[in-house]
Amino acid sequence: MKHKLTFSVNLFLISVIFIALVFINNQLLSSARLDLTENQVYSLSQGSKQVLKEIKEPINLYFFFSEKASKNMTSLRNYANRVKSLLSEYETFANGKLKLQVLDPLAFSEQEDQADQFGLTAANIGVAGESIYMGLAATNALDEKKVIAFFDPQKEGFLEYEISKLIYQLNEPEPVNVTLITDLAIKGGQNPMTGQVDPPWTFLTQLDELYTVEQLTSETISLPDNTDVLLLVHPKEYSDALLFVIDQYAISGGKVLAFLDVHNESDQMAMMATPMPSVSSSHLNRLLKAWGVHFDSDNVLLDAMAGLDILTPEGGVARHFGFVGFTADQLDREDVLTSNLELLNGASFGVFSQIEESETNWLPLVTSTQNSDLMDTATYAMTQDPEQLAKAYQIDKQAYVLAVRLSGRAKSAFEQLPKETELTEIVKSTDNLNVILVGDTDMLADRFWVQQSNFFGQTIYTPFANNGDFIINAIENLGGSNALISIRSRGVFSRPFSKVDELTVIAEQKFREQEEILQKQLEETEQQLLQLQNQQVEVGALIISPEQQLAIDEFMQKKVTIRKSLRDVRHQLDKDIESLGNWLKLVNIAIVPFILILLLALLRVFFRTRPRLTSITT
Repeated sequence: MKHKLTFSVNLFLISVIFIALVFINNQLLSSARLDLTENQVYSLSQGSKQVLKEIKEPINLYFFFSEKASKNMTSLRNYANRVKSLLSEYETFANGKLKLQVLDPLAFSEQEDQADQFGLTAANIGVAGESIYMGLAATNALDEKKVIAFFDPQKEGFLEYEISKLIYQLNEPEPVNVTLITDLAIKGGQNPMTGQVDPPWTFLTQLDELYTVEQLTSETISLPDNTDVLLLVHPKEYSDALLFVIDQYAISGGKVLAFLDVHNESDQMAMMATPMPSVSSSHLNRLLKAWGVHFDSDNVLLDAMAGLDILTPEGGVARHFGFVGFTADQLDREDVLTSNLELLNGASFGVFSQIEESETNWLPLVTSTQNSDLMDTATYAMTQDPEQLAKAYQIDKQAYVLAVRLSGRAKSAFEQLPKETELTEIVKSTDNLNVILVGDTDMLADRFWVQQSNFFGQTIYTPFANNGDFIINAIENLGGSNALISIRSRGVFSRPFSKVDELTVIAEQKFREQEEILQKQLEETEQQLLQLQNQQVEVGALIISPEQQLAIDEFMQKKVTIRKSLRDVRHQLDKDIESLGNWLKLVNIAIVPFILILLLALLRVFFRTRPRLTSITT
């Protein structure tokens, strides 16, 4: 009886302790997290936490996921759980400023109508053709809304950035103000070489549609106070007063996007004025030196691998090593600016290099291929024939930096106030420099990335490269807060089966070897058949001879043998993968629990024998 009473009391105490621990966890430790994943995929970065701290008014998040319709779609459901978990982290760290609702938009339900009203994407990828929703809608106190139409699992590395950007845009709904300084005729007008009226450059039209753009010339000596992003296109012959204003804007935390050039192919006025290439080169060296960067204005990049095919004056087609197109392999896939781009076209790129002992953070965005060379700018300007460029080209097996992001510490390029400036003091240094430099301005010209056509009075833009996306991404990224800019690509939830991949590669190599054997034997047999047929034609025979039939039979037998060997390779591959899977199951199901049980048993023996030893010693 006493034993039963003691057991009941112990059970009651354990229950009370359990309930108390659950209460303490929910009330006091709800914000505590321990993320043991390799890339901290379940934790928010400091940039995202800063975005949450700056929320002024409550924001409502609506995560729509077709839970029922995606019943048998395991990978998609796993990713949806990943998104849901991350959104819960946002809600936890927002201290009541975010309200998350998870909705299942069943067919013909109010939730489906709501998802449709928000403009979320309904992907017809269900087993029976059902529409699958996996998007996010958000509203603020002013009923403004932002959406992520569909969470693409292929872009998991930028999941946190997209969510933080959405929250930031609702918290700071004011449009981005872009101040553009250039002397190029990007607004269009009469072309002095053709006499025709050119339309505005397409990139400027896109900027006007998305942002508030104010264009200035190089004669200005001040910037608008509301400048969010300063855009410099082909800066040259800037006065000290203008350079000082740009310098102080950057040192004071402003964001700068600068397109430089060593030989501007699109500056028709400069090319008409003088054949000397120095006139069409950008000059920003004083500021670049203070930012820890050197821009080589004396040489033009030639890239044999990235060269574009152009029409020659004779009507033929030739590869121009100076007119280049860089694909995803030359773009930084970890930076949000270039992660979703596939092709950037341009001409006469200049290259950047980092000055030794520079304290500025250096992050290349676009690099050339290893098949590159540098040519003197004057020689390049005088060489019009692509074949002559190809003959002068000498590979140096070096990849050059063509676009770079600068951040972190930097010093002012000025020690004293220049004349004519309206500023009264100098900011000497900063720890938050935000500058993006690009070594080409021709990439902004329409002929390198977009075609315009008229469709019943409406202008239709058809891009064939991502140049426009590049500048939009850059403005959007720089137009956000420093916290938002600091969020880069994060790790992904899924982990590769490297051992399985290794086995697959080995098997595929065997496959290729077998296929080469089959192809070689096929060619030899076909050649033998052709010879036999020619012999029969010469003697006038129209039926298959015994020799031909024997050759065909041998070929068929070889074909069967090779196919059998291919099946054996595939079977061995599946067998190796299955064996590896069985071994992993054994480790996870049996060996690991056995080790844990063994450790618990050893601890139990240790704690049971310790009191006895204590009593013996006493």
